[in-house]
Amino acid sequence: MRALVAACCVAFFPVTVALAGDQVPVEAFAQRGGYSLPKLSPDGKYLAVAMEQGEDHAVVIYQLDDMSHVKSLLKMPKFQLPADLHWVGNDRLVVELAKFVGSLDRPELLGEIIATDVNGKHIDAMFSREWGLESHGQTRSTDEGYALVAGKPPKANDHFYMQTYMWGDENNSWLYDVNAGTGIRHMIGEIGVGDMDFTLDPDGNARYAYGVNKLNKYVTYRKQNDHWVQLADNGDDSRFVPLTFSQDKQHLYALTSTKGGPMALVQTDADGAQSQLLAKDDFSSIDHIQWTPQSVPFAAASATGIPNETMLDAKQPLAQIYQGLSKKFPGEFVDFSSFSEDGNMLVFEVSSDRNPGAYYLFDFKRMKIQKLFAETDSIDPAKMGERIPMHFKASDGTPLEAILTIPPGGSMNDLPMVLLPHGGPIDISDTWFFDNDAQFLASRGYLVLQINYRGSNGRGPAFAQDGYGKWGTRIQQDLIDGVKWAEAQHFADPKRVCVFGASFGGYSAMMTVIRAPGMFKCAIGYAGVYDLAMMYDKGDTHESTFGKNYLEQTIGKDPAELAANSPDKLADKIDVPVLLIHGEEDQRAPFAQAKAMRAALDAAHKPYEWLTKSGEGHGFYNEKNIVDMYQHVQAFLEKNIGPGGQAN
Repeated sequence: MRALVAACCVAFFPVTVALAGDQVPVEAFAQRGGYSLPKLSPDGKYLAVAMEQGEDHAVVIYQLDDMSHVKSLLKMPKFQLPADLHWVGNDRLVVELAKFVGSLDRPELLGEIIATDVNGKHIDAMFSREWGLESHGQTRSTDEGYALVAGKPPKANDHFYMQTYMWGDENNSWLYDVNAGTGIRHMIGEIGVGDMDFTLDPDGNARYAYGVNKLNKYVTYRKQNDHWVQLADNGDDSRFVPLTFSQDKQHLYALTSTKGGPMALVQTDADGAQSQLLAKDDFSSIDHIQWTPQSVPFAAASATGIPNETMLDAKQPLAQIYQGLSKKFPGEFVDFSSFSEDGNMLVFEVSSDRNPGAYYLFDFKRMKIQKLFAETDSIDPAKMGERIPMHFKASDGTPLEAILTIPPGGSMNDLPMVLLPHGGPIDISDTWFFDNDAQFLASRGYLVLQINYRGSNGRGPAFAQDGYGKWGTRIQQDLIDGVKWAEAQHFADPKRVCVFGASFGGYSAMMTVIRAPGMFKCAIGYAGVYDLAMMYDKGDTHESTFGKNYLEQTIGKDPAELAANSPDKLADKIDVPVLLIHGEEDQRAPFAQAKAMRAALDAAHKPYEWLTKSGEGHGFYNEKNIVDMYQHVQAFLEKNIGPGGQAN
């Protein structure tokens, strides 16, 4: 063990200091390209990664003993990308597919799964419509539904478990054992509730099903005597989320919430009884769980703030290895990503507020650590700003988290500031980790303020649901309260504050200006929603039953309330210059939203600037368009609140 820990004690990064005036080119923040999702093959001979180069995506398989040798390259169709990679055998890889609807949203799962041999041959459809592939002599174009990988056997045998949901059927979820070599599937479980996730024991038995039903209510079921039994609903937003069974089948690990509070990590027996608390935080949910190859958690951290892993079992050998690595990457977060089946090879990621991420290989037998690649090579962490999470109290006394990004080399004293509201708004949050928009603004000398307002993720179900029906009211007040707090602390110069947001953040950019006249000097809305009633008629949210229920829960249906909280109906109250940025092919917040806001500003005789791009969706994806967008943002800020970090 001492030798293994000593192997961690190698310094990898030289210490460098960003020089004053050494401004990072805008292209560095616009570059799309890099590597992610590294997964070791069971025998540790190969490494599969997702590769992005500009607008092109692929799965690349490297021979681990010679990373310069590409074993195979599987290119994705345009706008598609690998969502996750799963080795099911030493020579067989399963790929879950996703697509981009724009740069602002997380990649949207297609519900399609394909498989490939390590040499790039025998590409086969496991569940796929768009690839037009055949499997075992049958086309998968008849798979009119949606599928996800639910798990794998503990020992790779070319099989995996797949959960499926069929279009037009909101009342059932199915589970299959799939042979990834032949594509043959056998049903091993089903439940008469739609959109459920299954938790399987190591023998492949479905023991739990959980998720949000068609009424947008979270439910959990346990298999009991061959029947599904719903766990007790106490009506207080309590939750039980079964994560995984240990490979010895003795324990179940789950996240639990009492009365809607932050999620805690617990260990129970196999039937969910005799619960033992492993980790909790009164302010934040538990996240960043580290697992052994035997599916036992050995460390966990809070979802908010700077993640500081707590060792659940300090005597666990991997816990000691983890602590050794963490000490040798000060200021960075270490995340165990993938093991070989024998546990002798480990891929781990190192990332931080300034570092988008880099991956390393730890060979336990050779006592050797090797850097594999960085997620992106366009960002120099030494030139990025520090991100500092803090707490403050909203005007009604609710404690909230704020994250400040400090310009590199600058002080936190009366700086020009940009409020950067996150999108969503429900169950999305800003974190301490690298944020492209915040770092771009900080690199231009602006203090950046982000608020995890009520409705945000990371604080438990009740905190997220507290944002329902409050899009234009309490959520905006939380943002305004955050600005007042930053000014009271003399972090921000009250005379030089602007707001810039994307998606729901674009909505907030207009609404904060309306709700707090005189506070801001300018507002930038990027791919925003500006007419709430329009969400029931245009865009893709209203097209599903889930989406319609979501809208009714979060914004309501009363026409007067929708109008009272829609920026395009309140344009006469906007007292600052506005910049509107939008993609003309946006399906989430359709281009009609931007045109409605523009028409309202015209009618109210308010000044604004306009930047749109054809072919772009919910957020710009083309690198040239991103550069143009950032340049417009920088010029607009300089015109209205002055150059960053300089006094007027």
